[in-house]
Amino acid sequence: MPEAIEIRRKRLIHRSLYTGMKETDLLLGAFAKAHLPGFDEGQLDRYEALLEAGDPVILDWALGREEPPPEFDTDVLKLLRNFKLVS
Repeated sequence: MPEAIEIRRKRLIHRSLYTGMKETDLLLGAFAKAHLPGFDEGQLDRYEALLEAGDPVILDWALGREEPPPEFDTDVLKLLRNFKLVS
């Protein structure tokens, strides 16, 4: 049975808050809380694939220190790159 979209969003937000690296926990957690509630299924797929890339790589891509491979250079990563973490 497919996972309900709201449950999937909550699971991905939780996963974003506890990635394993404090820097990505802060960035991805805030990003997920701000954007995942409005993501459609396709965007959730792309975000989940991004999470599979691993913390150090995601952080480098998000901060523009490295260019992502084409399969990760999506609308979701562009949103992440433009996301401003405000405390």
